[in-house]
Amino acid sequence: MRRRTKRRWAIRTATTMSVVVLAAAGIGHAVVSSLDGGIDRVEVFKDMKNRPEPGHGMNVLLVGTDGRDKITPAERAAFRLGGAPCHCTDTMMIVHLSEDHSRASVVSLPRDSYAEVPDRRDPGTGRRLPAHPIKINAAYAEGGPSLAVRTVEHMTGVKIDHYLEVDFTSFMKTVDVLGGVEVCTPVRLRDTYTGLDLAAGRHRLHGGEALQYVRSRHVDGASDLGRVQRQQRFLASLISEATSSGVLLNPVKFAQLTSTVLGSVRADGGFGPHEMLDLGQAMRGFSPSSSEFATVPVREAGRPVRGLGETVRWDGPRARELFDAIREDRPLAPAAAPGRARVVEVAPQGIRVQVENGTGIPGLAHRVDAALRSTGFRTTGAPGTAPGHDAQRTVIVYDPHWNRSAKTLAAALPGSELRPAAGRGAVFKVIAGTDFKEVTRVRAGDPGDRRGGAVTGDEVACT
Repeated sequence: MRRRTKRRWAIRTATTMSVVVLAAAGIGHAVVSSLDGGIDRVEVFKDMKNRPEPGHGMNVLLVGTDGRDKITPAERAAFRLGGAPCHCTDTMMIVHLSEDHSRASVVSLPRDSYAEVPDRRDPGTGRRLPAHPIKINAAYAEGGPSLAVRTVEHMTGVKIDHYLEVDFTSFMKTVDVLGGVEVCTPVRLRDTYTGLDLAAGRHRLHGGEALQYVRSRHVDGASDLGRVQRQQRFLASLISEATSSGVLLNPVKFAQLTSTVLGSVRADGGFGPHEMLDLGQAMRGFSPSSSEFATVPVREAGRPVRGLGETVRWDGPRARELFDAIREDRPLAPAAAPGRARVVEVAPQGIRVQVENGTGIPGLAHRVDAALRSTGFRTTGAPGTAPGHDAQRTVIVYDPHWNRSAKTLAAALPGSELRPAAGRGAVFKVIAGTDFKEVTRVRAGDPGDRRGGAVTGDEVACT
């Protein structure tokens, strides 16, 4: 049961993010009000005292609960979802929407985080209950949504404005209504526990396969860390899919998405039509680069505590810095300072590039070739001419097997289009367009060396 319940945080996140995109089509107040009527309400903030000072922007606590009892026997067998439902929570995230509605920050709180439940009165008996240590995911089981919120506020110092609770049973249908979500992997991903088996390359995953992808934690030696990274990539791609596709403007698909999601959502009474419209209006202008993802920095994982089992200890100073940024409405993954190289996963020195001029601008290919070479890329030094001469946007043609290298090249050519071409091999082609201005310097490094390990959606989405 422990292994099964440790694998599902992104499932709930993906479902909840589907809720917040429902208003992004610019639909009217009356329609959103009808959606509001389909959400179960839960009392969360009543009589809550000694809370943190409010910050700027809006903070939503996302809590994921088990809902496998709603999955059909065929789905259980096909996607290895056996076991009895636990009706528990193993997922907590803080989603912060900036005050100017230009940025959404998602901070994952590890389920086994060592926490302390604040002292409180038992609502049934009125008896005073003392503060005591606990795993953060157990606060919900002990005292419901209200205690979950109080514990998170006590741990983070961040005031929670709204509460959303989802289960994972609608996840597969939500992904299917969106027409699937695209993911990329430079290596084969195979997990005998979940049944995931993806060849290297680009894949459009539908419901069941998507569920396997976000649950898998045995595909590499990174265990939960690798799983978190894949879940971040999936969520970033889901946001991109929802905000860029036509599903929100298609009445039929919109209705399907609405009925699929709202059946498994609970929210506080204050999260109503006005808040949904505000969130929807913000998401109309969202792109993957508008979202950012982080996990609370930890200093120790797997430490056994008597009565609790293995726990995760947060890195106090770095965690405070992360939550200070949330309270003060600052980006978690700030843009690189002018002149600083952008951190990428694959060094440019190992990437071979052939440049072609896709415009009628004389010498453009030579300029791009020289700029890439000076940044460290291994260009052929023999730029050519593309068949057409009307390319307005620079294009990177690449083999999906070298997806990570493609992202390095895309980081050096901001705004370029990534165009997969299976079987192309290890040499990338850059077709220079009229939009080319300059090459951004890049260097290999660990994106996690930034505050809270935050990454933006365009860094982790399949682009």
